[in-house]
Amino acid sequence: MALAVGEGRACAICFSGTIVTPGQKLDSADQAVLAVAAASEGQFHVIAVVKGGVGVGEVIADSVVTPGAAEIAMSMDGQTATPKVSSAAVGEPLLLVRSRTSETWTSIGTIGAEYAGWLRQLAATKHGDDNQPARLWPSKVMAWSPLTDAEWRERLALVWPHLEDSQALAAEIAYGELMRAPYGAMRTLKPRLEAETLRNWIADPNLASRRSVYTLLLGIGGDQNDAAELEKLIDQALLARDTANLSAMLAADLELRGPARLDWLQAAFFDDRQRTLPEIDAALLALSVHGAADATVPRERVVEAYRSFIKARKPMAGFVAMELANWKAWDATADYVDIIRSKAVKDPAGQFAILSYLKSSPLTVGQAALLPAE
Repeated sequence: MALAVGEGRACAICFSGTIVTPGQKLDSADQAVLAVAAASEGQFHVIAVVKGGVGVGEVIADSVVTPGAAEIAMSMDGQTATPKVSSAAVGEPLLLVRSRTSETWTSIGTIGAEYAGWLRQLAATKHGDDNQPARLWPSKVMAWSPLTDAEWRERLALVWPHLEDSQALAAEIAYGELMRAPYGAMRTLKPRLEAETLRNWIADPNLASRRSVYTLLLGIGGDQNDAAELEKLIDQALLARDTANLSAMLAADLELRGPARLDWLQAAFFDDRQRTLPEIDAALLALSVHGAADATVPRERVVEAYRSFIKARKPMAGFVAMELANWKAWDATADYVDIIRSKAVKDPAGQFAILSYLKSSPLTVGQAALLPAE
């Protein structure tokens, strides 16, 4: 409903906020180590410290180590069959994490000892206050884990070389951080992007679940030939009513073509009465990430497109109200006054979003809309 994706927040196309990534688990932990299982001892020996006051050589009892949720249920790419912690091969390092309020360690998975330095660098990119309140992972992880823009730039530079790494956990950590990064932070990777590599990843059926993220990156690192191909794929998706990757393709298309493409998007999605709700939502998501980044497509142009949407789709006008309020884009105040007075929005959530926008608007006409009409 409300596409409230502000600066510093995860890209709305890539990340739903319902997945706890390995990087978030590492951020939430007060202690993180690489440890190996000892033969028939029921113990783990710490071989490298990633963060926290743990010494190399310390012993962790097998009884206080549990598999993480991602190991026993779902990974970011779907169902997994990761073995239990106790079945890890002797000498195969596990990445173990623990918060200071917990008596147990949680395993994120196996990873080579040669990645210890990289993991330490990754953990160090989150510059937090050591005196912050105790964190309860994973239930509270989403509330405190956001990074600053500078931290995101530093982190993405670190994880980029490990995308599709041959070491599975390193690759999953890297992809998880990229997936949850703000679109503006993704754009800082442009000098590092290799378009041909991205095209291969997008075409790989084994990476289908990651296609949206890599499509966004292709928009950043691709060329006009990619733009032409994207436009063909968008046309095909609309004919087939296929919205699986539509928002990412639209965002990538806008990145490559620039603001000139907005007129087509508005006509194709907002003015065309044949468009379905998922298709309209895909267009709004594409606009949302560009509005948050305020770069190739300036935010003011996204606001203009949102106002076009409000006028063309009055019953759905509340969809963008919260985001406009987050951006302090008060130009839509008069539009929303007319919407409220015409009673075009029937959905209570939509009405609430619009009234919240009007209450926040500094414009007098916005406050007038809250009074009963004479």
